[in-house]
Amino acid sequence: MWLSLPGEPRQTLHVLLSLTPNEPLTTETNAQHMISVAEDLFPHPSETLVIDGHALRYIDTKESSGEAGLTLLCVHGNPTWSFYYRKAIERFSPRCRVVAVDHIGCGRSEKPPADEFAYTMAAHRDNLVRVIDELDLQNIVLLAHDWGGAIGLSAVHERLDRVRGVVLLNTAAFPPPYMPRRIAACRWPIVGTPAVRGLNLFARAAITMAMSRTRLSDNAAAGLLAPYNSWENRVAIDRFVRDIPLTPEHPTMATLRQLESDLPDFSSVPVQLIWGMKDWCFRPECLRRFEQVWPHASVKELATTGHYVIEDNPEETLETMETFLSQFGIAAAPTS
Repeated sequence: MWLSLPGEPRQTLHVLLSLTPNEPLTTETNAQHMISVAEDLFPHPSETLVIDGHALRYIDTKESSGEAGLTLLCVHGNPTWSFYYRKAIERFSPRCRVVAVDHIGCGRSEKPPADEFAYTMAAHRDNLVRVIDELDLQNIVLLAHDWGGAIGLSAVHERLDRVRGVVLLNTAAFPPPYMPRRIAACRWPIVGTPAVRGLNLFARAAITMAMSRTRLSDNAAAGLLAPYNSWENRVAIDRFVRDIPLTPEHPTMATLRQLESDLPDFSSVPVQLIWGMKDWCFRPECLRRFEQVWPHASVKELATTGHYVIEDNPEETLETMETFLSQFGIAAAPTS
C-alpha cells in the first residue's frame, strides 16, 4: 500500500497482517477494550486517576525506585502511548521515580467520545497538571515527544518550581511553521476521519514512516497499535490531528502562542534536545527554533534517526539521557 502525496517520495506501508506476537502476552482490561502486549516488552501495571469522570491511566515506579529524589515524567504524543517509553522506564526506574501517563483517549486510559471530552491541547495539559498535583511530583525532569512536548511543557510551566530539567525528542512548542502533507491528508473532508478511525492508517503508517535506521519488530509494532483497535478507540488519534491549528481562529492557536511566549521562563532550567534528523514531521527547523529560544540547551543530533527517536535509535538516545541526568545525582547505570 502506498501512502504519499504529490511532491513527496513514495513510501511503502507494510501492513501488519498479524498483530498477535508469538510470545506470552500480558493483558490489561479497562471498561472499553483489552490491551495485549508482549510481557517481556512491557511488564508495567498501570494505576488510575479519575479526572472529571474519566479514568486516566499511568505508570508510577515509585515503589521500585528506592530513595531517589528525581521524577522522570514521560509524556507521549500521537499516535503512541506510555509503551513508547518502555526502554527509558526499564533503564532509569531502578535509580529514579518514573511516571509515564496515557492521555485520555490513548493507551490504557478511558476513550470517551468527542462530545464527552474536549481532546484539545489545553484539556490534556490540564489533566497532566492534575497528575502532577495528585501524585505530588517533585524534582521533575520532563521527557516528552511529539504532541507530548507542547502538552508537557505547558503543564510543567504551571508548576515551574518543581522542574529540574527538560528532555525533548522531536517535538514543537509553538504554532506549526508548516503542515506535512501526509498529516494534512488526514484532515481532508469526508476521507480524513474514515481513514484515521476506520482504517487506522495514521497509526499504521507511523509504524514504518516514523522509522529511518531500523524497522520495528512485530512485537513492538503490535504494542504501539494495541490500544487503537477500533473506531471508538481511535478517537484521540483523529482529534489530535484536528487539534493542529492552521488558522488564528483555531482554539489551540492561542494555547500554543501562550506556550511560545512562556518558553523563555525555562532559561534557567537545564535542557537536553535529542533530535532525529530524518524526521519528516518535526523537521530540523523545529530544533533550530528551540535552539534560538534556549541557547543554553545541550543538543544531540541523530543524523540517521527518524521520528520515533527512542524506537529508532535507543542506544544513543538513552546514553545521551544518561549523561544529562547525571548532573542531578543519578547514579551511573550498573555495568554487566
